[in-house]
Amino acid sequence: MAGHSQPVYLKLRDLIAAAIIDGTYPEGTMLPSVRALAAEQGANPLTVAKAYQQFQLDGLVEVQRGVGMFVARGAAEKLRRSERELFLARDWPEIRARMERLGLSAADLLAI
Repeated sequence: MAGHSQPVYLKLRDLIAAAIIDGTYPEGTMLPSVRALAAEQGANPLTVAKAYQQFQLDGLVEVQRGVGMFVARGAAEKLRRSERELFLARDWPEIRARMERLGLSAADLLAI
C-alpha cells in the first residue's frame, strides 16, 4: 500500500480527515486544540499545526480567533470526494494488480 514513509503531518491529516468523514468531528464542531491533539497522538505541536493549516488552506476548517478551529460546512462531502478520487487513482490500481497476481476476483472478496 502506498504511503509507508508518509510525513507525520500527512498521517495526522489523514487521521483528522477520516474523523471528519466518519462523523467523529461533525460539521460545525470544534477540532481538538493543537496541543491536545499533539499530546493525544504523541506528535510535535508544530506538526499538528501544519496539518491544521493544510485543512484551513483547503477550506475544510474555519478559524475563530481566540476560540479554535471548527469543521466547515460541506467538509465531510468534500473530503469524501477527494479521498475517493485519491483511492481510485493511487490505491486501487495497486490493489487490482495485486488481486490479479494472486488470482483473486471481486466475487472472492465479497464472499469473505
